[in-house]
Amino acid sequence: MEKISDPQLNLAGFDYTAGRRAFMRTLGLGAAGAALLSAAGGPVNAQTATVGAAEVFNFALNLEYLEAEFYLRAAFGRGLADADISGTGTLGAVTGGRQVTFATPLIQGYANEIADDEEKHVRFLRAILGGSRVARPTINFVDSFNALARFSGLGNTFDAFANETNFLLAAFVFEDVGVTAYKGAAPLIRNNEFLEAIAGILAVEAYHAGLVRTVLASRGLFQQAQAISDLRDFFDGPSDLDFGIGTSARPDLVPTDSNSIAISRTPAQVLAIVYASGTAQPGGFFPNGLNGAVR
Repeated sequence: MEKISDPQLNLAGFDYTAGRRAFMRTLGLGAAGAALLSAAGGPVNAQTATVGAAEVFNFALNLEYLEAEFYLRAAFGRGLADADISGTGTLGAVTGGRQVTFATPLIQGYANEIADDEEKHVRFLRAILGGSRVARPTINFVDSFNALARFSGLGNTFDAFANETNFLLAAFVFEDVGVTAYKGAAPLIRNNEFLEAIAGILAVEAYHAGLVRTVLASRGLFQQAQAISDLRDFFDGPSDLDFGIGTSARPDLVPTDSNSIAISRTPAQVLAIVYASGTAQPGGFFPNGLNGAVR
């Protein structure tokens, strides 16, 4: 595999002074970052490879492709533009997804805003990566949600786009994973400028997750949310990292540790969930796997 060097990162997406831009070109990852990334089961070897920042941001880009395609289809009935999906690796198609017929204008407004946020995240990461960015991998919103429904006991099939309740439950599958993935990536970033960017995206994803949790709780969907939480916890390994939304008597807005610090997931744990396999074997939302080094 040809390694991606940090100088290939395109920093035009940052509104910083020229001096700070030059400084950011030194961004890299330490040995601990290489070890954590290698745990994802991809071709990165912690003993022999130097993992660059591009690998981290491309891993994030794959996940942002997933979220953007889900929300854009649900909110607007469209996916990402052709100009926003090209790159290295195999460009894949998206199966499933359509505009949701929202019954509640406020939920429609939330969906529109989240879709816009995720589309901008894709464009932001692609701008940073420049010619090193990966293409959108194959994404499946049909078989993946059906499999998750069967695993969690929610039924044999699950149409995430059938109505706004299904949309919210499907969004719950993604949002907490996104927050914990960015939290887990934070220690891998050695440069403060890029750490700030990761923190900024994490904050937006956390707002999304808190919103989805709150609306689900307001609709009394505690049992369904718990089933999704249990499934994520089953896939990501023996540790108890996940939380449902509690109960009406004691709602749980934020999944945290005993110190009320948001939990983290390694790339391997994130892959185990989005692949719906508990392993690094492709499947679930990414039937052919991610593009890039961490897959």
